[in-house]
Amino acid sequence: MHTRRSFLQSGLGALATGAVVLDPALASVIAQESKPWFDVSLAQWSLHRSLRGGDLDNLDFARYTKETFGIHAVEYVNSFFKQYATDFKYLREMRTRAADQGVRSLLIMVDGEGPLAAKDDGARSKAIRNHFKWVAAAAYLGCHSIRVNAAGASDWEDGMGRAAESLRTLAEVADPYDINVIVENHGGLSSNGEWLAGVMVKADHPRVGTLPDFGNFNLGGGKWYDRYKGVAELMPFAKAVSAKSHTFDAEGNETQSDYLRLMTTVKEAGYRGHVGVEYEGSKHTEAEGIQLTKDLLLRVREQLDS
Repeated sequence: MHTRRSFLQSGLGALATGAVVLDPALASVIAQESKPWFDVSLAQWSLHRSLRGGDLDNLDFARYTKETFGIHAVEYVNSFFKQYATDFKYLREMRTRAADQGVRSLLIMVDGEGPLAAKDDGARSKAIRNHFKWVAAAAYLGCHSIRVNAAGASDWEDGMGRAAESLRTLAEVADPYDINVIVENHGGLSSNGEWLAGVMVKADHPRVGTLPDFGNFNLGGGKWYDRYKGVAELMPFAKAVSAKSHTFDAEGNETQSDYLRLMTTVKEAGYRGHVGVEYEGSKHTEAEGIQLTKDLLLRVREQLDS
């Protein structure tokens, strides 16, 4: 019976005798041992001022991400190329440029396509249909997910049911495209971790999941949901994670979120995907904020690996 120890011992023995053929199972174990438990990606919203101000073009996002920050995975926001949702010539250029840089396209954050938990059946049906084109675009770009918003719910139980039904419908459309439909805590009831976790349970579809955001727990009216409780509630369903940041102290720590505590929760949940840098502050430049967030994530990763 092969064990991790016997694999490693046999590998050391092979090296000592000059053997060059590695047992495939041993190679798999070594690769797993050397791979970090998460990789860093960059959420496009981190550069929203540059993109909106004309200092950066959407088509250059992948290249800029790699060359400036050494990050090899990106998360798009649909508002920066909304007019090209069904323009496959444009999408092909996006895909080609990312591939040329060795940058992975992970997901599209979809905003402005209607309330998926609306009371009005017509508005909800329209919102569902509006998302179909983004499923196709995400698949074409090589993404694993679209991020949607569970907006429009004002009543706890019924809103939960309507959101779950919409997500299930979208997931059934997305399944043949190999695309997940994931929900971020992003205002209203969706910023309540307990409510959004309840939506996941009701949706009960393998393609439906969450994108826990470290900072988006503002319930409105000056009320905040506990971010540590919320992240813990959403992680069992997570298919992506957003490391939201705003300001940093002199030691490079985010002042609103304890990253070590939050990332401990992420790791203990068994998550092994990308963690997206999403700088949203104004104290630092966009480039500074992105770099500070990346550096903090890598320090925390090292701490949790030790």
